[in-house]
Amino acid sequence: MDSLSTLEFARLMNRLDAAVPLAVAEALPQIAQAIDAIADCLGRGGRLFYLGAGTSGRLGVLDATELVPTFSLPPERAVALMAGGNVAITSSVEDVEDSAERGRADLESHCFDRNDVLVGIAASGGTPYVIGGLEYARQVGAPTIAVVCNPGSRVAAAADIAIEVVTGPEILTGSTRLKAGTAQKMVLNMLSTGALVRLGKVYGNLMVDVQPTNAKLRQRAVGIVERITGVGRAEAIALLDGAGWRVKTAVVMGLTACDADEAQRRLDRVGGHVRGALGGVGDGQ
Repeated sequence: MDSLSTLEFARLMNRLDAAVPLAVAEALPQIAQAIDAIADCLGRGGRLFYLGAGTSGRLGVLDATELVPTFSLPPERAVALMAGGNVAITSSVEDVEDSAERGRADLESHCFDRNDVLVGIAASGGTPYVIGGLEYARQVGAPTIAVVCNPGSRVAAAADIAIEVVTGPEILTGSTRLKAGTAQKMVLNMLSTGALVRLGKVYGNLMVDVQPTNAKLRQRAVGIVERITGVGRAEAIALLDGAGWRVKTAVVMGLTACDADEAQRRLDRVGGHVRGALGGVGDGQ
């Protein structure tokens, strides 16, 4: 690799990376199972936990963090635990992943129980920290999911649902932040997005539970209301103002000509699903 020109290197790496989505496709049945398990847990009021070390742990942190602004999931409902704690997010702490007991202890410290669901992430499939966490989760009766990049691993064997995305050797031998990391990111994208779609956080392909906490997200909220209801910008802003900037509520108000209280009651009756709250109105999405 070190004898290639820069363009030759980029072409080689791009060609190898192109195999990652195909490897992910092989695991789609297990991914679908995991989406349903996560949706069921969150729908019953449980929490989604991610457990990993190194790159795998950081990907769990990223996924959990993004669920708050995108889907208004309370931060305590998506918990990412990483070997070495928060310091390991930005600094390399290599030895802590070798302790299965640490994985168990980190879950215990968050009062993890059978109502929660655990996603254990380990490219190698042999990380003791993740194995310890998965074994503890199964002991307490919680559903468990493994995301690994090697077949027949101990991490996969420790989980109820094993998502094995076999990406093969890395262009830089042993650097699992490359193809393996890309594959894990793709899988986590599907798991969390799919579960929250099933929980009514999306209408059509629009994030109707977005938190409009900055200028960009407020503009997005206005655009979502405009697109779904067909009103102009000024009316969309008026609907959002009346709904306390709750996008779902504003959408139901705009499509059913009801006030904010009635729109919220309709949403509450159907578990927050916009389509159900509309009762057949606006099903073009």
